[in-house]
Amino acid sequence: MNGPNRITLARILLTPIFLAALLWRPEETAHLPGRAYWAAGIFFLAAATDVWDGYLARSRGLITVLGKFLDPLADKLLVSAALIALVQLQRVEAWLVWLILAREFAVTGLRAVAAAAGTVIAASNLGKAKTVSQTLAVFVLLLPPVLFYPLPADPGLILLYAAAVLTLWSGADYIWRARGALTGR
Repeated sequence: MNGPNRITLARILLTPIFLAALLWRPEETAHLPGRAYWAAGIFFLAAATDVWDGYLARSRGLITVLGKFLDPLADKLLVSAALIALVQLQRVEAWLVWLILAREFAVTGLRAVAAAAGTVIAASNLGKAKTVSQTLAVFVLLLPPVLFYPLPADPGLILLYAAAVLTLWSGADYIWRARGALTGR
């Protein structure tokens, strides 16, 4: 296993640590706001490994089949875990998270069908923008809402709605690009 793949694996392993920091609530520390900062910091570190592993893999010619599998899996595990935890913490609505996750499952399945038909659907710039927007929205939502007190609306929710639009748009783009594989042409 090469360096970029190890970094990707570290992102996967950071996901349960992030969840523990965010959701673990012993009676005596549940009221402390510092937990939110720790969770946001771990999430940021894990998300930053996505940029780092991709840069190393491309710049050093270390792109592998394993890396092509692990990298999007790591992204989906981290962001999905965070979104589900944010529903549990009542920071976001479940329907919005369902919409985002449904697109993720649909595109993953679509890519598998296209691959079986011999078509590779590469990540698009729109898909990359979707990932960045989701990650930014989650990071802001992890911060204590009191930080944004004077604002009339929760910036994390605004960012998540924008991410949902990009998520649906990029999903439609993947379907459009895979239409040949889906119709057998």
